[in-house]
Amino acid sequence: MRLLTALFLLILSATAIAQGQKTLSDNALQAVVATTENWSATQGNAQLFERRSLKEKWKAVGKKFQIVVGKNGLGWSDASYSANANPFKREGDGKSPAGIFSLTAAFGSSNQKVNLPFTQLAESTECVDDSKSKQYNLIVDNKQVAVDWDSSEKMSAVGRQYDSGIFVAHNSEQKQFGGSCIFLHIWSNSTTGTAGCTAMERTNIERIFNWIEANKKPVLIQMTRDWYRDYQKLWKLPKLKL
Repeated sequence: MRLLTALFLLILSATAIAQGQKTLSDNALQAVVATTENWSATQGNAQLFERRSLKEKWKAVGKKFQIVVGKNGLGWSDASYSANANPFKREGDGKSPAGIFSLTAAFGSSNQKVNLPFTQLAESTECVDDSKSKQYNLIVDNKQVAVDWDSSEKMSAVGRQYDSGIFVAHNSEQKQFGGSCIFLHIWSNSTTGTAGCTAMERTNIERIFNWIEANKKPVLIQMTRDWYRDYQKLWKLPKLKL
């Protein structure tokens, strides 16, 4: 009886989670799917998927490729994904967010062709990680807004890792200490984890730049392989070989 009750609660919870993420996953025509072996792993793989219409099945685009995530692994973006004891993402914890996220804008050290809103980095470009600021979790030009933050990432100073990048819409509601400045970007190498972003070889971020289209509502789907395997069908995610 206890086992049946636990199973029922798990199904009920998963259904509620799926409904909460329905808009993002069901309306997308492009997806970057990133998975890791477990919650503490810093290395994983990614695969691009697309479909021509919302009624069609997802199809893989090209070969999968290696990624690195946060130096402390993954944590759920917020409690809407998981009611159990799995880790959650917080500001400064060195974890990349797990969940489903819109890919909303691109940036780079030089002007680049990409079908997303694009910001060319300058010395005045900052991503604000001070949760008390009105600009929290936003990329801003410090010459064009009132500076009300004590902490930020001066993006042009990062160097080649930010030659090309894409903003991941984690914590768009700007919850205090919810985590900020999450990107897809170029890695420093294939083994070093990030501060919370998802990083990859330069050729693969360039591949995403050439492929991504804003009107196809692209998303990042990121989680551990076990979670993806268990909830792929329920959440109607692209079919991934795990």
